[in-house]
Amino acid sequence: MSTMLAEGDDLSGVEKVFTFFRDALLDGTLKPGERLLGERELSLRLSVSRPLLREALRSLAMLGFLDIRHGKGAYVRQADINVLSDFFTFSLAQQPDILDDVMQARIAIECQAIRLACERATESDLKRIGSKLTRLMDTLHDPIEGGTADFAFHQAIVEAGHSEALTTLYGAIGELLRRSHVQRREVTVSEPGIVDYLVEAHREVFLSIVDRNPDAADRKLRDHFAIGDEFRRRSLISAFARRPQT
Repeated sequence: MSTMLAEGDDLSGVEKVFTFFRDALLDGTLKPGERLLGERELSLRLSVSRPLLREALRSLAMLGFLDIRHGKGAYVRQADINVLSDFFTFSLAQQPDILDDVMQARIAIECQAIRLACERATESDLKRIGSKLTRLMDTLHDPIEGGTADFAFHQAIVEAGHSEALTTLYGAIGELLRRSHVQRREVTVSEPGIVDYLVEAHREVFLSIVDRNPDAADRKLRDHFAIGDEFRRRSLISAFARRPQT
């Protein structure tokens, strides 16, 4: 554990601990399962008090990054994506119109992931995506079940790309994405042509992966996003147009 903070870094005590821990993971001097330095040595190295160090380590433990064992020390844990998802959800949920912003992140992740899926998807991946498509088609008229099935279909595509980074990022905003799917279904469920569109759009996206054609898959997916937004826009216009005048 040779990671050291640069002299003169203007960081609070807690920030020093977090920065040390982060940098040690990034440069490989700390790995899951390894024990941190003892409390006395670590507090001296970071120039922080032992009570502050304990508080910072407890915070890291609450986030799922450390396992503090009484009388034995603190050990690095493999990060739990569910904890990261909760953290992202709590942080982003405070922002206005966050689902629209998250949608842009979704597009960026999925469009790269689907290109990778065309190259890397196994037969098992394709069967899983196909089963999610079947579930999606079975729940077309139920906004909650259908929206959840829609999310699961897209999540399966991201996982088929076999990119740990993209899968982790997608999972971290997963609950926000699932809610976005449900909300969009609730808005568009009565829009004429939406059922046929949902079936055909998702079927074409799936077949483009089966065909191993990354350019076509990227194009089909982007078309799906654009047309879906158009259905949502038309549904909102129709809803307000039907409101009685006062």
